[in-house]
Order: sequence, then structure tokens, then C-alpha cells
Amino acid sequence: MRILGLTGSIGMGKSTTAKLFAEAGVPVYDADATVHKIYEGEAAPAIEAAFPGTTVNGKVDRALLSAKVVHDPAAMKRLEAIVHPMLRAHHQQFLDEAERSGAAVAVVDIPLLYETGGEKRVDAVAVVTTSPENQRQRILSRDNMTDAKLDAILARQMPDAEKRQRADFVVDTSHGLDPVRAQIRDILREVAKMPRRRN
Repeated sequence: MRILGLTGSIGMGKSTTAKLFAEAGVPVYDADATVHKIYEGEAAPAIEAAFPGTTVNGKVDRALLSAKVVHDPAAMKRLEAIVHPMLRAHHQQFLDEAERSGAAVAVVDIPLLYETGGEKRVDAVAVVTTSPENQRQRILSRDNMTDAKLDAILARQMPDAEKRQRADFVVDTSHGLDPVRAQIRDILREVAKMPRRRN
């Protein structure tokens, strides 16, 4: 089985692209969905202990937590130290299940793949992109999103141009879903033939 890392900056269309991989019958690991899951369960007590007042009814309140960590790199590091080991365990469980199912390719959808050195744990990387105008328009239409918040998020992400340069495949979501579906078919064909690269 080959592991394809799927990444891209906020607002590029990565979640939609991940859904289209799943639609094509590929097992997809969603790092963000896993974070949601552990925030509602196993991670909540440790996060409340580290950041008092960030849970409500035993679940992490993302807005309260974000307010405490988004502008504080040291707090962000403390949060990652709690969350990352749990995420790694879920990730490994997903890969084991995908391997057992006989899948030729499994996709791991990880927003900060390059920023966390995740490219060493996959066989190829697909970066999802769109124009800067599209990106900004998509993000600022979201609830509770402001220019300042967007700038803080973008500051933590590697620039899109650098991601595209490092990627094995680039998926452009600027022109609707059908071209993306066609790209996905091509990518799956290519990845299945690639040599195993992960450490």
C-alpha cells in the first residue's frame, strides 16, 4: 500500500478534494476530524488541566481554546504536546485498517503536513491550491473569521508557492469539481506505481 499525503493551506479546497478521494473508493484519514473527536473525549481532561476554562460540559470549546493559543507560540507547543501523541495513535490505527482492507493507496489529509515533517511518513504528497483571491474570499466568508485571525493562521502555514514546489502532485480547485476528479484518477494511477518512500 502507498500512502499519499494530502495538504494545502486554509481555504484551498482540501476538504472537498479529500471527499472526492473517498468518493473514488480510497480510505481517507482526516486529521481535523480526528482532532474534533479527541477534543470531545480523550484529550479534553488534559487540555482543561493545561488551559483552564477551555472546556464546556467535558468537551473542548475550540473558540475558547483558540483564544488562548492562537497568538502564543509557547501555548501552541504545549497544546501540540498533548494532542500529537493521541493523533499519532489514531493515524496508525487508520493505516493498519487500510492495509488490512487491501487498499492500494490510502490518503492522509493533514493540513500542516510539511510544517510538522509529515512528508517523511508518506510515499507522495498532493498539494491542493487555488488563486490567492479565491482563497481569501472562501475563508473570509466563514463564520467568525476576521482578517487578523486569517493572518495569524497563514503565518503558521508554509507559503502555498513553497508547498507546490515540494509536492509530487498539485491539485488546482479553481475550476470546479470535474477537473479535480480527473486529476484524482491520474494521481491514484501514478501513486500506485511509485516506489515506497516513507521512513
